[in-house]
Amino acid sequence: MKALVFGISGQDGSYLSEHLLEAGHEVYGMIRRHSTPESQHSRIDHLNTKLYYGDLTDPTSIEKIITEVRPDLIFNLAAQSHVRVSFDIPQYTIQVNALGVVNILEAYRRLCPEARFYQASSSEMFGLSVDTDGYQREETPMNPTSPYGCAKVMAYNMVRHYRRAYGLHACNGILFNHESPRRGANFVTQKVVRGACDIKLGRKSDIELGNLDSYRDWGHSKDYTAAMLKIINHPVPLDFIVATGEAHSVRDMCQEVFSYLGMDYRNYVKSNQIYTRPEELPYLCGCSEKAQYLLDWKPQYRFKDILVEMVDAYLGSQR
Repeated sequence: MKALVFGISGQDGSYLSEHLLEAGHEVYGMIRRHSTPESQHSRIDHLNTKLYYGDLTDPTSIEKIITEVRPDLIFNLAAQSHVRVSFDIPQYTIQVNALGVVNILEAYRRLCPEARFYQASSSEMFGLSVDTDGYQREETPMNPTSPYGCAKVMAYNMVRHYRRAYGLHACNGILFNHESPRRGANFVTQKVVRGACDIKLGRKSDIELGNLDSYRDWGHSKDYTAAMLKIINHPVPLDFIVATGEAHSVRDMCQEVFSYLGMDYRNYVKSNQIYTRPEELPYLCGCSEKAQYLLDWKPQYRFKDILVEMVDAYLGSQR
């Protein structure tokens, strides 16, 4: 089968491509052109994929790629992916994360409606809504607290609309936070991991972070991209939460990382208001019972395992 991955050069795109190739599929991907091609290809150089240049805000490029590839599976992982940055560029975030998805859906509906489609939805859609037992589920109301979350809600609902209106096999994976050594350097997990390692190596004296008491449900990208395949291959197109069911704070993360390196985070971590959001989101924790029951999926990595892998990978790259 032919699989087309929008956002193939990102953390999730690279792991998903590995899963697809292991399953025997042909993998095609769309990337945006950058002036520094190293950052575009670093995660996927080792993979046997065919790449096209394009952009979610450019319907013509999407239609051209889909026409040429004629995919059986379409995964949209492309996005303006940084929640904090979405407050600085709300219009662009909505153009890419909401209208960009509509551009794909329209091309998919007209050019290859027999294909299956997966949309990368986000736990940020829930925002301040939490069920009484402390979890967010597929039925939990969505009350986003950022332009990123708002755009993802629109995309999520458009996928459901196209599924109902046109009979498409279109589904959403509502993924909670997920990390790996391939995570971008400007996300909080890498800021903590690389900052702590650089302090250990004598390159820095401290690191500055935002709200240390924000709680998130952190899993591993490799686990979550495996879930994507199960979601798109499910006989009935449905929406699933993918999460570990455990919430940890940024402070917990600092404690784990610095302790692993033999240091006390309290001596090195500072909180700076410039890294906080205009509207804070204090807590996210997902219930993935539906995915565990219908897809036979469960996470393999624990919170500490992820952080240790990231520390070891970064230190290894500095030798």
